[in-house]
Amino acid sequence: MQPSQLVEGCILLKDVQGKSGRPIVKKNTVLTSEHITILQKFLVESVEVSSKMADGKTYRPGSRKYTEKEFKKIITVARPTKITSFTAHYLQVVTQFKEAFIQWNNGVPIDISKTRNFIIPLLERIDEQGIEVFTLHQYVEAKEYIYYHSVALSVIAAFIGKKLGFEKGEWLQIGLAGLLSDVGMTRIDPDIITKGEFLLEKQEQDLKNHPTYSSRMVENLPAVTSAVKLAILQHHERMDGSGYPLGLTQGKINQYARILAVADTYHAMTSERIYKKRQSVFKAIGELYNQQFAKFDARVVKAFIKSFANHALGKNVQLSNGETGEIAFIDEEQPTMPFIKLDTTSKVISMQENPQLAIEDFIID
Repeated sequence: MQPSQLVEGCILLKDVQGKSGRPIVKKNTVLTSEHITILQKFLVESVEVSSKMADGKTYRPGSRKYTEKEFKKIITVARPTKITSFTAHYLQVVTQFKEAFIQWNNGVPIDISKTRNFIIPLLERIDEQGIEVFTLHQYVEAKEYIYYHSVALSVIAAFIGKKLGFEKGEWLQIGLAGLLSDVGMTRIDPDIITKGEFLLEKQEQDLKNHPTYSSRMVENLPAVTSAVKLAILQHHERMDGSGYPLGLTQGKINQYARILAVADTYHAMTSERIYKKRQSVFKAIGELYNQQFAKFDARVVKAFIKSFANHALGKNVQLSNGETGEIAFIDEEQPTMPFIKLDTTSKVISMQENPQLAIEDFIID
């Protein structure tokens, strides 16, 4: 059956494969207008559908074709019509990145001009942001982690670059490197990505090769600088040589890549994933602090933690015992042990003197 003859409610009998060999739409999917449009967009010639619709009625072929204008309207339904907040803008860009990622997954080349058009306006808003940059994990949907993570990594990396004193042109490039660092995941079996743990040796090696795949996907893009391309390749390298794919150390690691390493680790640790539970913001900050002279660039970590401490002051948090409070004081040298003013009693407690307590997360209005 041609996609132009499909109607909403059809049931697919077989996976529809993309150019990469991975399914664009999986079998047993009940088709919506968006599915039909995507099938047309990827020039799928024919599909197999059930003679019965999802509602039990007999399938009768239609002759509906969607124009490019209608396609754009359909895929933007979930986006805010007017961006009034940084969060709404972030979620919009996640949707746009997901659409692009699906296309790259099916062999469509990266359109760097289009990519820049949706990420740069978001990055240009980081001057408006404070604690929001550190709480992007709160919006992550575990099954779609890769899309949220890529955009959050972009934002956090650009933010750190700015705090380190890079000129705007450079911290925007750092943000672009963050966005594109995991595009190589489109060249890996999705089951490996979602499995996460207990991988076979070959599967683990394939996963560790994703920076190389990402690098290959951007190597011929003329509008991407050599520093960005190098950062994409090296974003999982670590200062002590324990990273991958090359096991580089110290001065061999690009400055942008050092920033991506910190941003990537922080957001990954604080985000919920299918195969791994999220950790608290303060535990992630503690991990970065403890590893700043081993795995990470100490200068990058210090800039990140200093900014975190400044923006966390006065913010509301949820404690592990169910109580809430406000951060009254936070020491950059002990960032995981702030003083909390409890909402119930107004008493100020030290987290260091209350080891049985932990800060679960920030409370965002």
